[in-house]
Amino acid sequence: MVHGIAIGLTVPFIGTALGASTVLFMKKAIEGGMQKLLIGFAAGVMVAASVWSLLIPAMEMTGREGFMSVLPAVVGFVLGIGFLLSLDVLIPHQHIDEDHSEGPRSSLSKTTKLVLAITLHNIPEGMAVGVAFAAAASASGSFSVAGAVALAIGMAIQNFPEGAIVSMPLRTAGNSRRKSFGLGVLSGVVEPVAMILTLLITDLVVPILPYLLSFSAGAMMYVVVEELIPETQSGRHSNLGTVGFALGFIVMMILDVVI
Repeated sequence: MVHGIAIGLTVPFIGTALGASTVLFMKKAIEGGMQKLLIGFAAGVMVAASVWSLLIPAMEMTGREGFMSVLPAVVGFVLGIGFLLSLDVLIPHQHIDEDHSEGPRSSLSKTTKLVLAITLHNIPEGMAVGVAFAAAASASGSFSVAGAVALAIGMAIQNFPEGAIVSMPLRTAGNSRRKSFGLGVLSGVVEPVAMILTLLITDLVVPILPYLLSFSAGAMMYVVVEELIPETQSGRHSNLGTVGFALGFIVMMILDVVI
C-alpha cells in the first residue's frame, strides 16, 4: 500500500514535469490541430476515469440497491461540480488563447493567471487519486490498490499534454524557457498536495468515501465540460479534438479494466 501511495504522489507529477520539459527543446508553440488533439486526449482520460475509477466504485461501495445505491454518487457529483464552480468564480485565472481573464478583477500578470487556470484543472485530479487510495486502504474491499494505481497512471498520461500545453504559451508570451518550464512544473505541484490533504481527510471520514469518490468525479467533469471540450471544438480542426477524446477515453478504460 505504501508503494502504491508513493506512485500516486509521484507519477502524476512526473507526467506534468515531462510535458512541461518540452518547452526546453521545442522552438515553436504547439500548432492548433495538435493542441486540440492533446486537449481532447486529456478530456477523454478524465471522463473515463470519472466513470470507471470513481462513480462506479462509489455506487458499489454503498452495498444497497435501487435509488439508494446511486444517491451518494448523485450528491457527491453535484457537490464536486459546485466546488469547482466556486473556485472558477473566486480565483482570477486566464485560459490559453483567450484575451480576457475570468474570476474577480486583479492586478496579476497574464502569466500568473495562465498558471492558475491549469492549477485549477489539477486540483480535482489530485483529489481523485487521493480518494482512490483512501478507498483502497479502507476495509470495504470495493476499491483495490491496483485500481488506484491505474487511476494515478491515467492522470500521469493526461498530465503530459497538459504540461506541454501550459508551458509553450508561457514561452510565446515572452518568458524564458527555464521560467516557462518551472511554471509548468509548479502548476502540477497542486496534485500531490491535493492528494495528501484528501488522504488526511478521508482517513477520518471513511464512511463518506462514496461521496468523496463521486465528488472528485464531479469536479473533473466540470473541468472537462467547462474548459477542455470547448477548447477542442472552437475554430478549425475540431475533429482532431474528437479523435483525441476517443483515444484518451479508450486508453483510460483499458487501464482501469485490465489493471
